[in-house]
Amino acid sequence: MTLLRERERELVRQELSGLVNPVRLVYFTQELECEYCRETRQLLEEVAALSDQISLEVYNFMLDRQRADSYGIDKIPATVVMGESDYGIRFYGIPSGYEFASLLEAIRLVSTGNTHLPEDIVERVRGIQKPVNLQVFVTPTCPYCPRAVVSAFRFAYLNPNIQASMVEAIEFPHLASRYQVYGVPKTVINDREHIEGAVPESYLLEAIERAVA
Repeated sequence: MTLLRERERELVRQELSGLVNPVRLVYFTQELECEYCRETRQLLEEVAALSDQISLEVYNFMLDRQRADSYGIDKIPATVVMGESDYGIRFYGIPSGYEFASLLEAIRLVSTGNTHLPEDIVERVRGIQKPVNLQVFVTPTCPYCPRAVVSAFRFAYLNPNIQASMVEAIEFPHLASRYQVYGVPKTVINDREHIEGAVPESYLLEAIERAVA
């Protein structure tokens, strides 16, 4: 049984028709003790089948440990969205529900390079010189979460010092508890700054600048 119905596949195919450069989906999984690994792999396979520009690589989190470490993967299911370069864009958990839109937008971002950000924001993001780790906690039923996730991804795309991850709070309850995630989206910046809600990119950038000051 497919996860995407025929009508949904056609809509996704249209969404991906404007891809310019190849996109690699690098997926880390294991069959045991991973509730959504199988469904995540199936979803990625169905998406990759809808565009010649998308390729899918699947690795075992335990057996391919060296490769997982090279991407900084420490939990599964994990998906890296990259092109010729790794832009630090990660999905931890299944990108389902509203987060499916975040997956499609990440693919378009990597393929086209279009961040849709104002030039002044672009320049400030590119000027960040210290490492930044953005963890955006989400749930599949949150309609506001994709905005926060995509903003973080756009920043990561622009600056190699920034890594951005979608973290599905229900699949990783220990992390949700650690960061006191009582509502989503919640963005954690370098374990120092916390932002609740989907905020404008300028607000996110200010928080990042405070975190690295």
